[in-house]
Amino acid sequence: MSDLSNYRKSYEKSELLETSIPEDPINLFNRWFHEVEDFGGVDEVNAMTVSTNGFDGFPKSRVVLLKKFNEEGFIFYTNYNSEKGKAILENPKVCLSFFWHSMERQIIIKGIAEKTSTIVSDNYFASRPVGSQLGALVSNQSEVIPNRDYLENELKELEHKYESKEIPRPDFWGGFLVKPIEVEFWQGRPNRLHDRIRYKLSENYYWKIERLSP
Repeated sequence: MSDLSNYRKSYEKSELLETSIPEDPINLFNRWFHEVEDFGGVDEVNAMTVSTNGFDGFPKSRVVLLKKFNEEGFIFYTNYNSEKGKAILENPKVCLSFFWHSMERQIIIKGIAEKTSTIVSDNYFASRPVGSQLGALVSNQSEVIPNRDYLENELKELEHKYESKEIPRPDFWGGFLVKPIEVEFWQGRPNRLHDRIRYKLSENYYWKIERLSP
């Protein structure tokens, strides 16, 4: 057994003050995202944790890649028949989170997920490398399979089938758009007195800004 009680770090790289933030969270997300991207120290700045509520009553989190964000929300792609996809279609209330250790920052997003349009999913699928397109066709994501060879053999068959042919996007694969209703920005500060600013969408569809105690 390992005792981690002495693991400590002082957070001193930045601050988050009400006097220097925009009125909506997407603009602040954009600013932070590109600051982290420019600063370096993060292999995949668009890696995020998606948390869903499972059919077994347990929440489940996994890392996926954010592929687009705009004033509507945050888009990622997946197999709709996967455990993740089925959970979202049953209960679209999800949570996204980013942790960028190089800048001592975290963002937590609560939102409602919906399928992206067919056109959006088609366009993104067409932009993927051929290997990734075939991988989407091969994998019955989250289903039990006998062994690794099963996947490799399925892939070889598809490579032969679609040699010199356009690979169609399967109906079971596409995007989710997460429309945020609450976004919390966390900036590490000394002495554990971290900055926490929360944007909360009101009934009148404007963003209420609040500071939370660390």
